Amino acid sequence: MSKEKIVLCVVGARPNFMKIAPIMRAFAEAKFARAVLVHTGQHYDEKMKHLFFDQLSIPQPDIDLEVGSGSHAVQTAEVMKRFEPVIDEYKPSAILVVGDVNSTIACALVASKKSVPVIHVEAGLRSYDRAMPEEINRVLTDQISDWLYTTEKSALDNLVKEGIDAKRVVFTGNVMIDTLMFNLKNAVASETTLAKYPKGQDISTHGEFAVVTMHRPSNVDNKEILASLLNTLSTVAQDIPIVFPVHPRTEKQISLFGLDSFFENDRILKIEPLGYLELLGLVSKAKVVLTDSGGIQEETTALGIPCITLRENTERPITATEGTNVVVGTDREKILHAFKDVMNTGGKAGRVPELWDGRAAERIVSHIGGWL
Repeated sequence: MSKEKIVLCVVGARPNFMKIAPIMRAFAEAKFARAVLVHTGQHYDEKMKHLFFDQLSIPQPDIDLEVGSGSHAVQTAEVMKRFEPVIDEYKPSAILVVGDVNSTIACALVASKKSVPVIHVEAGLRSYDRAMPEEINRVLTDQISDWLYTTEKSALDNLVKEGIDAKRVVFTGNVMIDTLMFNLKNAVASETTLAKYPKGQDISTHGEFAVVTMHRPSNVDNKEILASLLNTLSTVAQDIPIVFPVHPRTEKQISLFGLDSFFENDRILKIEPLGYLELLGLVSKAKVVLTDSGGIQEETTALGIPCITLRENTERPITATEGTNVVVGTDREKILHAFKDVMNTGGKAGRVPELWDGRAAERIVSHIGGWL
């Protein structure tokens, strides 16, 4: 009897959870290998467990490394130390990593040095901004991966320029959109989320609202930039109420810089971070979304919701070239110009990119099966 094939599937932080859910389902249906879920614990608490693992029907992790927070160096090193014994115990046929968090590069490095094939889902995305830690993680993970699955065709050009053999690159589509399409019917109605807050009830009555998410260090760790963004959002709120699920990092910085008065505006609703289904329900009904999140750029394009990206660049260019996304940076006038375009004309018309059809995970797992 042949030895059971094992693929270690690694998650570490919130963006990974949405990407791994359809992959775990596809492995369960394919049955050619056992997918063992490893949670590094890079981001983890009981509330997050409920909001993401339970909502997205992700199986409980087979292994939890419980790494916790720390600097980039400490966190990456700790993941490597704790992941190596897992490789030794399970002797996997391959490891699969998703996205660009510290856990992605840490586990890929360990596997590569132990001659275990590395599979990278969401490969080839580039912002060409080396100041972003995620960009470093993306570039390095791709260099040591044996198979690279891409969400958009332009990713192949990025990889070939970096010396990666095109034969190792497979265009499969976007697993984030698999998760969106699978869960859209279960999204929590925006009215339900807003009804929990007195201001939210007024927003529901108004009918139209904007959603804001912001957490990037480049936006929230600099007082001048953060103050300017909040001031611009206050101007936006004059035309449309804003719902702002506030990331813990952002809330901490707003308080640290003495900018709490921003939330005294009756047209701005501060709410706690949301689970996937709550945020999906809110974004799907928004008039416009202002964000610095890569994942939300993709989700708004798939949903046809106008998106204004508060970053100087994006590693997901297809959301801007084909989708509903406009990348404006942090310049007040550019943000307000893009916002007024949405209010006056409905914003940029977009289309759903090729292979963003809800079946990317099936294609990925089918290809892995043929290879194994």
